[in-house]
Parts: sequence; C-alpha cells; structure tokens
Amino acid sequence: MLKVKKILESISTLYPDLKFNYTEFSWGSAYYRETGKMMPEDGLAEVAKCDSILFGAVGDPNIPDHITLQGLLLPMRRAFDQGVCIRPAYLYPGVTSPLADKKAGEIDLVIFRENTEGEYAPVGGRLYSGTPHETVMQTNVFTRRGTERIIRSAFEHCVKRNKKNLVTSVTKSNAQAFGMVFWDEVFEDVSKDYPNIRTESLLVDRVAMDLVRWPEEFDVMVASNLFADIISDIAAVITGSMGLAASANISPEGSFPSMFESVHGAAFDIAGKGIANPLATISAVGLMLDHLGESEAARKVEGAVMQSLEERRVVTGDLGGNATRKM
Repeated sequence: MLKVKKILESISTLYPDLKFNYTEFSWGSAYYRETGKMMPEDGLAEVAKCDSILFGAVGDPNIPDHITLQGLLLPMRRAFDQGVCIRPAYLYPGVTSPLADKKAGEIDLVIFRENTEGEYAPVGGRLYSGTPHETVMQTNVFTRRGTERIIRSAFEHCVKRNKKNLVTSVTKSNAQAFGMVFWDEVFEDVSKDYPNIRTESLLVDRVAMDLVRWPEEFDVMVASNLFADIISDIAAVITGSMGLAASANISPEGSFPSMFESVHGAAFDIAGKGIANPLATISAVGLMLDHLGESEAARKVEGAVMQSLEERRVVTGDLGGNATRKM
C-alpha cells in the first residue's frame, strides 16, 4: 500500500486540485491472531466514513479461508451494498497468453459479477453434527433487485464500451430449476430495454470451454456470484497472470463507499519476498479513480501499466521475469 500512496501522490502532482486523505486500517490475519476477530466491532462504521476503499489481499495459511473471507471482505461487500463487481480482462502488449497465437488486445472482455447474494448468501445451517445423519444446507438467494441490478449494469456498460455490443449471460438453468431459471427470465426482461445490444445465454460449463477456445468472441459477460468468481479467474489466467487482475466492488446507489482490490489472494508462497506483481493493485487504483469521476487520472494510471508491460523493463516472476521490490 505504500507504493499505492506514491502513485496517488504522483497523480496529485499532475493534477494539483486532486488531493487524497488516507485512513489505514491494519485489520486482517494479524489482527485476527491478536484478537480472534478479523476487524473490530465498529469496523464497518469506521470504513463507512471513507469515500472509497482500497483493499489489500487477505489470507493466512494458518487461518481457514472461510474465516478470513467471512470475517472481513464479504461483510464489507454486503454492508455497503456493493452488489456490482466489475472484473476486466485484457491481454496487454508485452504479455504472453498461455493460449497459442493470441495477440495483444485480442482478448478484451469485462465480467460483471453479482456480488452480495446468489450462491454466497449467508443462508444455511448444519444439523445433527457428529452423527451419521449430519446434514448441511447452503441456500442460494436471488432477489429481483439484485439480479436486475447486475444485469442492467452489464448492459449499460456494454453500451458505454461500444465494442462488440454483446452481453453474454452465464447460466445453469438446465440443472438449477429455480434460481437460474429466474436469472434467465430477468436477463430476457432487461435485454428488451437494449434493442441494439446482441445477447446470448450460455451454460457455465460451455463458457468455461469457450473462454479457453475462443476468448476473443466475448465482450461483456454477466454471471452470478459463484459462476463469475470462477470464470473471472480463468479470464485472468488466459490474459497472462492473476497478478494483473483488478476488481471493482461498486455500491451503485452511492450511499456507501465502493471498494477496489486485486483479484488475487495473499499468495502465501511468495509473501514477504518482495517478488509479487503489484500491477493488479495499481490497476485497481485506476478503477477507483474512474469511479470517483477522475477519468483522466484513471487513464494515466492505466497507460502507465500498459507502458510498463509493453517495455518489459521491470518484469515480475509471474510474467517470466525476475524483478523484485528492490529494483
């Protein structure tokens, strides 16, 4: 995060009217080891005072993932109504895709992820623990508001983006006869308001195949919480590295702060070695600036990321180089 501050300070130098005030919250795994909680009781109230949130990676090999996720990241997404998650995937110049013969710019898509309900809704329970009849229930929750909001956001972005003019809905309604059938119905309803946008509805297993066969065919994709979580990781890998993937968690009505982060986790195997790729977090800064209405500053950040990758003067290990924090 220290490097992020330097980037924002550089932005302030370029745009003197643009100033940033910082509040740092040292919560997460270290805080959990000291207190047994991922954040304090008044944590959400404190964060709510901010205009925007830049979130660092969370995780610890000695703490179960469900604790780190359910104790910090997911509560913020839900409490701040960050129902629209945006995950761009772009094959930059200077970056080699693991897919053969893919050129820079050929893969250029954006995934819209429903971010507060669906398969990750905190609804369910466990019965008869420790007996042969032990039963676990995990309930998917799809609301009209949440489903329509994410689908409409995808269409609006497709109009603004003005590239292939295609929105792909990711579904599994052949097997999930309630939630996904409802999802398909809402997608069809919303699509009627955008007659100039082409649409397709594909099963998630088909999407997983097509992302590695013909990723250049996709434009804007919209999916439920679980499905988008999975396909966005595929999209990140085929565009070079998880170390390049940034994410925006948007509170559409603006009543709460939105949150920006790298898609990757804490990367236990390289933590503290100074070799992690910082570009996902830097790109998240660009997404944050754009959301705050500073589109010119956002383009500066994105341009710097693209130039760095194209010139390949500083290349981290995930992209085939050996650059470190000290270089």
